[in-house]
Amino acid sequence: MHSSQSYAISIITENKRGVLRDIAIILASHNVNILTIQQEIIKRGPEAGLAWADLEIEEVEDYGAIVEDLAAHPYVREVETHESFSKIFGQRVIIIGGGAQVAQVAMGAVNEADRHNIRGERISVDTIPLVGEETLALAVDAVTRLPRASILVLAGSIMGGKISQAVENVKAEGIPVIALKMAGSVVDHADLVVTDPIQAGVFAVMHVSGKAIFDINRVKGREF
Repeated sequence: MHSSQSYAISIITENKRGVLRDIAIILASHNVNILTIQQEIIKRGPEAGLAWADLEIEEVEDYGAIVEDLAAHPYVREVETHESFSKIFGQRVIIIGGGAQVAQVAMGAVNEADRHNIRGERISVDTIPLVGEETLALAVDAVTRLPRASILVLAGSIMGGKISQAVENVKAEGIPVIALKMAGSVVDHADLVVTDPIQAGVFAVMHVSGKAIFDINRVKGREF
């Protein structure tokens, strides 16, 4: 999770080669450490065809000068500052699996997250229902590349094979994995196995919460 002392900058530029390089050079000239970066071509609205980049950087003393230098670039159309995604959406609970099971896990996670967020925390819940070993394995493996992903819940009836290897990859990156009790080898690789999908969602949120007392590391390898 990123430092709370970070800045988020959204930049709209002309879609030209080398612009992202120039932005990086400007930031480097101010000794800026980039925490995250996303970019894409805008497809809708009056700015369609332009490029968009969103960066989160560590706190710096000359933030105003950085914005001025970025805005002065000849291809930059607009520079805006925002609160960082870590402040707005916080830590992310990722739920992957079959539609019915995902919905039940999400119910528990959303209800629990609401309880914490009312008290000032920021925990968000992301879900995607998928089928097929290859599709699920790719999705699970991609969790390691999702910004602010804090825990993964696998919700389904049977998972194994390539999915189990993807689970090991996720765990190797420090992201804990909860699995519903199901057929297949995934249950042998998850940090925690939970029978009740609603409870699995609750456990996931309680683990990432800074105020709850539940810690998955204290019950690792157990089944509930």
